[in-house]
Amino acid sequence: MYWCFAKVNNRLAEIYFDQKRGEPKILSHCYVGLEEFKTKKEQIWIKAETTKFQFIYRDGNYKKKS
Repeated sequence: MYWCFAKVNNRLAEIYFDQKRGEPKILSHCYVGLEEFKTKKEQIWIKAETTKFQFIYRDGNYKKKS
């Protein structure tokens, strides 16, 4: 299982996913606050990953936001 930062429903979240073949499958997410991550490296990771990964979660399904 892997994780990364993402925007889910326009809120900062950590998403947990599994990548076996092809497209990764998102297993779950949890919302986090920006103030929880204080180091400069974490702030850089958040900025870089949230611009790439934006999802909409509805009815148990994740859709990539276009």
